[in-house]
Order: sequence, then structure tokens, then C-alpha cells
Amino acid sequence: MEPTTATFFELVRDDIPLVEARMRAAEDEHHPHLNQAIEHLLASGGKRLRPTLTLLTGRMLGTDPEKSIGLAAAIEMLHTATLVHDDLIDGALFRRGLPTLNANLTPAATVLTGDYIFARAARLAAGIGSLPLMEHFARTLMTIVNGEITQLFHERSGDDRQDYFDRIYAKTASLFELATMGAALLRQANHEIVEAMRRFGYQVGMAFQIVDDVLDFAGDADRMGKPRGSDLRNGLLTLPTLLFLESDPDGPARGEALRAGRLTADEIETLVADIRASSAIERALGEARNAIAAGETQLEGMPDGPERAALRQLGRYVIDRSF
Repeated sequence: MEPTTATFFELVRDDIPLVEARMRAAEDEHHPHLNQAIEHLLASGGKRLRPTLTLLTGRMLGTDPEKSIGLAAAIEMLHTATLVHDDLIDGALFRRGLPTLNANLTPAATVLTGDYIFARAARLAAGIGSLPLMEHFARTLMTIVNGEITQLFHERSGDDRQDYFDRIYAKTASLFELATMGAALLRQANHEIVEAMRRFGYQVGMAFQIVDDVLDFAGDADRMGKPRGSDLRNGLLTLPTLLFLESDPDGPARGEALRAGRLTADEIETLVADIRASSAIERALGEARNAIAAGETQLEGMPDGPERAALRQLGRYVIDRSF
């Protein structure tokens, strides 16, 4: 049974609507489609884990609540913009059961809408009035785009596992990192605290994406709205696949054929079934658990209280969700 988010979410429950209100704040002089698009994207829901991380970290450290809310809105808006472009690149027509923007818009209109949402995110971040935060915000956006370009051009270093970790850092963990580190920066905490919260966010973000990749094989296909092994079918090698190929006697040959696009549909179906039946699923989850454990050690020197306990619980939720 999926664990409830209520306990760690309870401390910031009243602040999440304030975050969403910041994101929804209309720009009257701009085309109405742009505000409608933001409203559509916010209506698709989500658990708001990134804003929750920012708000809990801010409360734990004593950050100005208004600044924490502004940062949470900026980060979630940045995340929303990346989803718009991701869906266009992937040709996805649905997300969380609702049509994506590119399902109803031309590619040009979708790109421009995503660009606008990126700009809105930057404006929200700039409104907080912290140059160090803006530098990290811009660097995070550069990291995300660089990761997408690297994946798009199928660039490999020769170390498949490191390529994977680099990719999920750029795609996912960089935003989690910004969510926790940013709240510490706004508190003007010392370097040790800022760095510890950066590492905590990094580890939670890495674990989150690893679990997502495990769920792609082991989750409920109906609930996910896509067939199991979708990433593999699209030529994307995630940690469960890499771990399986490392231990499979035919792994090198199957991996090379997969990367070259030479596997038939039946062979891919067999590979998905083999991965699901192997120890690779549990080993990948072990990597995620190790990441959360490493993240929890970064909280040891933080102020004791309900917020620190909630951050620990959020990390454990990341591991246990949907299993």
C-alpha cells in the first residue's frame, strides 16, 4: 500500500496554496493562452515534493516564510517548464491522465509556452532579491538543458552507470538540490549548513529518479498510464537495465543490440520480462535506499524538531511510494 504523504506534508499544508497562488499570478498584458496554459498544467496535480522540501527546510532553519514561498513557487514553475519541453521532445500526449500542451498545440506554440514558463520561474526567483540564489537558479537551468542535449545526442563516456547518474542528476536531482540548498542560502546560513542541505537534496533527488525508473518496470501499468519498460522501449537505459546487463551472460551483446536499435519488438518484450524477474529491481532499490541513508546523515547537525523529522520521513516516502 502506498504510504500517505499526510504526516510530512501536514507542516506545510497551509503554505502550498500560497505557492500555487504565486505561480498562478496572471500577467494581464500577456496573451491569455499563456496564463491558461499555466492553469492547465497546475490542474494536473502532483505531490509538490520540491516545494515541500523548500518549505520544510526553510521552517527548520528559520528562513523568512515569504522568501521560502517565493522560492518554492519559482522551483515548481521551473520544474513545470521542463515538463512542457520534455513532453514535446518525447511526443507524450498525456501526463497524469490529462492531455499535454503539445497534444493540442503546434510544436512552435508549445516551445514558446515552455520558454514563457521558464521566464516566469526566473522572475519569481529574481523577486526574492538574492543574487547568490539567482546564480544557483541559473546554473540549475543550465544543468537541466545540458543534460537534455547530452541525452538527445546520445553522447556516452564509456561508463554507462556514470552516464546514467549524470543524466538523472541533470534531469531530477539538480532541482531537489536547489530546493533545499536555496532555502538555506536565503537564511544566510553558514557554508557547512548550505552544503549539508545541498547534499541532502541531491541524495533525495537521485533516489527519487531511481525509484521512478524502478517503477517503470515494477509499477502498476494501468496506474502509470504506460506499458512497463517504457524507457527501455524508447531506447533509454536506466539503472535496472544497466544492472541486469552487467550480470547477464549475454548482457554485452544484448546491450549493444539495444543501443543500436537492432532488437525486435519480441526481443524487447523478453528483455523487459527478464529484467522484471531478475535481482536488478531490488538492487536498484538498494541504490535508492543508500542514497536516502546518505542524505539523512546530512540532517544530523540540523535543528531538532518536527521539520527535521518530516524531512526524514519525506525521504523514506520517496523509497516506499507505489510499492
